[in-house]
Amino acid sequence: MKNEWPLWEVFIRGQHGLSHRHVGSLHAPDAEMAVKNARDVYTRRNEGVSIWVVEARHITATNPGDKGPMFEPSESKIYRHPTFFDIPDDVGAM
Repeated sequence: MKNEWPLWEVFIRGQHGLSHRHVGSLHAPDAEMAVKNARDVYTRRNEGVSIWVVEARHITATNPGDKGPMFEPSESKIYRHPTFFDIPDDVGAM
């Protein structure tokens, strides 16, 4: 395991997309090689316009088991829900 290259997470922004989306992972010795490998592996059909690579060890994530304590406080803030606001009829569909 000591000789294994770091794991990189790959995000691609498509030609018609506004945001990057996670497409997979790969191993590479550095960021430059990770971008080149991501290009070769994940954009073979010219579908990408931008590539992000992030070394997986730098990603911090929540634990699925903590879903309740992590996300329940937002339920008590009804003003954040769009149904709380009255929309005038002359505005039409949003």
